[in-house]
Amino acid sequence: MPTELKVPEVGESVTEVEIGRWLVKEGEAISIDQPLVELETDKVNQELPSPSAGALVKILMQAGDTARVGDVIAHIEEGAVGSKPTSNGQAESVEQAAPERSAGSGASTDPPKIMPAAQALLDQHGLNASDIAATGPGGRLLKEDVLKHLETGSTTPQAAPERSVGAGSTTSTPVTPSAGARDEEAVKMTPLRRTIAKALVNAQQTAALLTTFNEVDMTSVMALRKQYQDQFVKKHGVKLGFMSFFVKASIEALKQFPAVNAEVRDDHIIYKNYYDIGIAIGGGKGLVVPVLRNAERLSFAGVEKAIGEYAVKAKDNKLAMADLTGGSFTITNGGVYGSLLSTPIVNPPQSGVLGMHGIVRRPIAVGEVGKEVVEVRPMMYIALTYDHRIVDGREAVTFLKTIKEAIEDPSRMLIEA
Repeated sequence: MPTELKVPEVGESVTEVEIGRWLVKEGEAISIDQPLVELETDKVNQELPSPSAGALVKILMQAGDTARVGDVIAHIEEGAVGSKPTSNGQAESVEQAAPERSAGSGASTDPPKIMPAAQALLDQHGLNASDIAATGPGGRLLKEDVLKHLETGSTTPQAAPERSVGAGSTTSTPVTPSAGARDEEAVKMTPLRRTIAKALVNAQQTAALLTTFNEVDMTSVMALRKQYQDQFVKKHGVKLGFMSFFVKASIEALKQFPAVNAEVRDDHIIYKNYYDIGIAIGGGKGLVVPVLRNAERLSFAGVEKAIGEYAVKAKDNKLAMADLTGGSFTITNGGVYGSLLSTPIVNPPQSGVLGMHGIVRRPIAVGEVGKEVVEVRPMMYIALTYDHRIVDGREAVTFLKTIKEAIEDPSRMLIEA
């Protein structure tokens, strides 16, 4: 009797998932704990492993289908002899000989991970995914990759044969994109993207959001990083980045202005005596905000290591629910994408978010009043968006000024070089 592959419990309050990409095909041989399918939730994505060895005999739900926890999505025949995948994506009996290599080719390679929009274009133009360079994260083949391939005409598209009128044979005509085409494409939002959209709209509708700005002279931090970088890397095995300075400076400011670290809960203000700092990271499926728990206890090296680990997990869609839960304050760095200035949106139910931006060398006046000189300095705009229901403007402005002062005089912050 086939074993049922069911949707497991994937986290607190999560009752349904969206079926992602199947990693094996029907009839293929599988081993115990082998990842079979990607499950997408409104918070994280995870791979569902096989509970036993055998063959995947039946897939009941396809990519894009919605399933509830406990639903059966496939059948596994334990101990059955299945087939194995080949480089062209087709299954071959495990009892057959090894696949032949093409003349002049090397060892077979795994096929690229194909995004739905890209697959639609491949089908439309009769193209083979293996002929196109994949540039997406994790080797994913994107729609843009296929369009670029069509524009450059790297190889002749494998169009479906067209039968000539009155002829008994078929002729193949290459398919090329029409000039000035105005195509549209409907792509279903992922659970994560839907949750992000809902949360951001909710923040705008329920909180009294206001943003204040300041600018920071990054000269001292950049000089300190340059002075201690080699020693820091040698000692801790990780680079000393800007984010650890801003995490430490933010904690110092949050201690002075606890309302920014608080939240509104019904008709109460909940002040938090801990500092769980969320770090916004662009992941494989969208923006995620993993949390540095008790960040006040972390060293500079601890902050940098934790952020690096989260970045890798976000890229590979390996973040766990616990990584994203909670958070009392958030920091987002739009500067890595080239942003000069922006108004970040608070991550509910938090009351504040700090926005970092690009570092630009600009002429500014430095020195005592009346004795100023103009120097070119590396400057960064910073922004604090806050919930005006519990944070006053004076507190917000002074909070941001505290961060500015800490960054411009980083020597007062403890650092292991």
